[in-house]
Amino acid sequence: MFLEKAVDLADRLMPAFDTVGPGVLSPDRDLLLNPSFMQPSGLPLSFVNPSQRKGIADADNRGLTSVAEAATLQLELKYLSELTGNPIYWQKAERVMDIIRGQQKKDGLVPIFLSPDTGTFTFSDIRLGSRGDSYYEYLFKQYLQTNRTEPVYKDMHDEAMGGIKSHLLHRSATKGLVYTSELLPARDPKTQSLILQDTPKQDHLVCFLGASFLLGVTEGRGPVPPNRDTFSDTQTDDYFSGTALIRTCVDTYAQTKTGLAPETGREWFINSRARAAPNPPIDARNILRPETVESLFVAYRITGDPIYREWGWEIFQAFKKHCSLPGGGYASILDVDQVPVVHEDRMETFWLSETLKYLYLLFSEPSLVPLDQYVFNTEAHILPVFTPTVVTK
Repeated sequence: MFLEKAVDLADRLMPAFDTVGPGVLSPDRDLLLNPSFMQPSGLPLSFVNPSQRKGIADADNRGLTSVAEAATLQLELKYLSELTGNPIYWQKAERVMDIIRGQQKKDGLVPIFLSPDTGTFTFSDIRLGSRGDSYYEYLFKQYLQTNRTEPVYKDMHDEAMGGIKSHLLHRSATKGLVYTSELLPARDPKTQSLILQDTPKQDHLVCFLGASFLLGVTEGRGPVPPNRDTFSDTQTDDYFSGTALIRTCVDTYAQTKTGLAPETGREWFINSRARAAPNPPIDARNILRPETVESLFVAYRITGDPIYREWGWEIFQAFKKHCSLPGGGYASILDVDQVPVVHEDRMETFWLSETLKYLYLLFSEPSLVPLDQYVFNTEAHILPVFTPTVVTK
């Protein structure tokens, strides 16, 4: 029954990819020509009406599709093809990656918006938070999911991590904490030409990145802790970057009055609330996000260092103290530096599907969902590693 429902849902999503018309891809992944093709890109539209089976462009963003939207279906659709024997889901997902791989990048870094009309990137932010995050998350996971049979995704991951280290990683001036910045479109004050301006801003969403670095180094297997004497220089840098970013993300919890992290921080976290008074700095809400505890879970599984469990327990206690409600459930809070807290009237779905799941697994035995046998999609759903039989390269 569940597989039937999955197929029905996927079939209702497929029209979002109809920027290539009703045709399909040939076995060698070239487009089969068809006179009805209106937009020969293969990039999905941002929305779909599942009842009408019709893709809908994002009117608020000039019809553009974000890279996270287009490149965060691959794990799910590839596995569905493997289960059903129908290659169309895999082909639709893979076509997106072919397009992205063929575009010019900044050392593996990509803008957050693509045009479904042209199949190309548009000049837009380069960032690791919203609209970009899970593209980077899924690169190495695609390599792991298909039992390491698609090394192209390992190569793309390695290039992207190198670009992050070269262009986006910085140390804070006060504590020396490692954080990531964003590259935002701006006008050069002298020439008035468009440039990408480095902006010291990191969303909580980016806290997935520590886990991505560590998975890329160890592939979720090997001795615990890993033998760092066997690391290459790049692996050593990635390992340090991953653990340092996790430490930074934990610090954004520890230094607030509630022990909970804000949605967004600058120069990591906020050097001075006084500069932002009377308004909360940037975005001071906590909406029960999972990214930090996700990285804590992965870090503990890979290193065995008990500090990650200690940090996870402190974060859980802060959630319990400030976000739990007398009538049951948990709620977001408006300002992590205000006690007593003010709740929002909502509990995000990822609190149950991701945050609590990762906290549970953080304190579970490594034999429960081992990292070398399973991958987590971006909503923490667990998918098995498999060797492809339906679509092979």
